[in-house]
Amino acid sequence: MIKLINLTKYFDKLRVLEGISYEIPESESLAVIGPSGCGKSTLLRLLMRLDTPTAGKILIDNRELGKLGLEEVIKLRKRIGMIFQSSALFDSMNVFDNVAFGLRQHGEHSKKDLERIVAEKLEMVELTGTEELMPDELSGGMQKRVSIARALAFNPSIILYDEPTTGLDPITSVTIENLMIKLKRELKVTSIIVTHVMQTVNRVAEKIVLLDEGRFIECGTPEETARSHDPIVKRFITGGL
Repeated sequence: MIKLINLTKYFDKLRVLEGISYEIPESESLAVIGPSGCGKSTLLRLLMRLDTPTAGKILIDNRELGKLGLEEVIKLRKRIGMIFQSSALFDSMNVFDNVAFGLRQHGEHSKKDLERIVAEKLEMVELTGTEELMPDELSGGMQKRVSIARALAFNPSIILYDEPTTGLDPITSVTIENLMIKLKRELKVTSIIVTHVMQTVNRVAEKIVLLDEGRFIECGTPEETARSHDPIVKRFITGGL
């Protein structure tokens, strides 16, 4: 599904990613862990073609992102659902309009179709009947679920999660994690979860990689990661204890 080949990204002289090569099979859930500011979110931006590599390639279904034209990039982005750390809802729009936003921007849908799709996606995230509510009337967890519903609008085959549970209370975090597990099971999507919350990693990921000084340290499954003897991995998952 996704292949990184010698992926490198510099901002001026600042090294963010250096020579990363890795394959993510279809329907796998991969967690990319690492400290704040290590380049995890940059990786997601590169996968969305919101930024371009300094060197190397990204292939999705054997198609190189860097060689796609504008129309092909737009089509690609419809296949990729992005959930931002801040939820990134439009404050001036109600829940219905937030979920329908991309559909209106990039597709020709009748009012009836929009209503059906929005209702379907809100049901999927257990927010049926919230269409008329405004973002400031929602809890942080509900806002996150609306952002997931919006990301699901085009029935993506890939979902990118940027710190999906950071800043949420423990109960809300479990709710979001359960939803991520449900989407993976029911929709068979390929998931990349960028986070430093180990509870989320251990519950939702099948494989884990640690991003350290611009490179991937492959950790394996959550169980294998917990048993890792790599000092960098051990220091991260134990908080330096």
